[in-house]
Amino acid sequence: MSNDAGGRHIRFIVLLAGLVALGPLSIDGYLPGLPALAGDLRASAAATQLTITACLAGLAIGQLIAGPLSDTYGRRRPLLAGLALYTIASALCAVAPDARTFVALRLVQGIGGAFGIVIANAMVRDRTSGTRTARLFSALTLITGLAPVFAPVLGGQLLRVTAWPGIFVALAVFGAVMLAASAAGLPETRSSASRQPLLAVVGQLLSNRVFTGYVLANGLVFAAMFAYISGSPFVLQEIHGLSPQQYSAVFAVNAAGFIAAAQISGRLVARAGARVLLLAGLLGATAGGTTVLGAVLTRAPLPVLLIGLFVLVSSVGLVMPNAAAQALADHGGNAGSAAALLGFSQFMIGGALAPLAGAGGATDALPMGIVVAVLPALALLTIGVLTRNPGIAGVDREPARR
Repeated sequence: MSNDAGGRHIRFIVLLAGLVALGPLSIDGYLPGLPALAGDLRASAAATQLTITACLAGLAIGQLIAGPLSDTYGRRRPLLAGLALYTIASALCAVAPDARTFVALRLVQGIGGAFGIVIANAMVRDRTSGTRTARLFSALTLITGLAPVFAPVLGGQLLRVTAWPGIFVALAVFGAVMLAASAAGLPETRSSASRQPLLAVVGQLLSNRVFTGYVLANGLVFAAMFAYISGSPFVLQEIHGLSPQQYSAVFAVNAAGFIAAAQISGRLVARAGARVLLLAGLLGATAGGTTVLGAVLTRAPLPVLLIGLFVLVSSVGLVMPNAAAQALADHGGNAGSAAALLGFSQFMIGGALAPLAGAGGATDALPMGIVVAVLPALALLTIGVLTRNPGIAGVDREPARR
């Protein structure tokens, strides 16, 4: 690879990383300002929570819109339109006059941000194949892991010099920068466009048992991590007595494990194959979740519980990039729609199942233990039943020359 080609490839990866970061930054960046936001907009606790839910819903719905559009009209035009929508909605969030308007704008912001996420994933499949796809997804998973950790920190630092609307101004500026950079630096990666009806494309994808298996397995494991994120603050702080600072340290260690696993995956995928690494991640997540459940049932010492959570979260870092690569491997013609279904399933399955972890309230860890043990095991079973033929997906084959 020449220096010029290498430079273009690095710029391509950096731009994709920025697009993937839009979602986590939008969800988590303003969390430190929630109390002040609720006071200024005279919003109830339920309405304040709805501002998060609206963005998540927008990210889920927007992916179903962006994927088929990018398959039909190419990647660039829908991407630029989505980034423009995100930038405008973010700026308007900063001047929203009331909670109802703010919630509506958060929904629109999520939809616009979803265009960046799903089209970035589709572009990976357009430009790469085989183990290169899994390697690049591992790099993007680094952003997926880092952004939620650092977004609240960045938001908190911004609040030192501005009020909560300043966070949304910063998001609008970031959106505008990504819009300009994408317009100038991202080429069209869709070689041809098809105009198949959305329902026909979705039907074709979901009727493919291998694709469906990887999508479901990815969603179930992602839901297990969501359950950990939503349930662990109560389990570790209310039941085990950790301080907020101690809990933050545990969260950071687990996030580091997630990131490290994703990067190890990128280094090993050419040698071991994406399917092998995916199965290793599923086995690890199942073992970690089972350890958590065992620790809860036996009232084991806290270190046992923490080890189980670390193994669970770290294993998700192996599952996500390889499940994505396997799911998209044989669907280059509809990569946008396939990536949309992959992302939509994460949010929908995670949003539907993760709240079960809190069924016992703040004083019972058993629901979280059951959820994080059962979901990875179901994902492993799904892979075993629906993707029995390891050679059926093309990601473990020698990549084609581009």
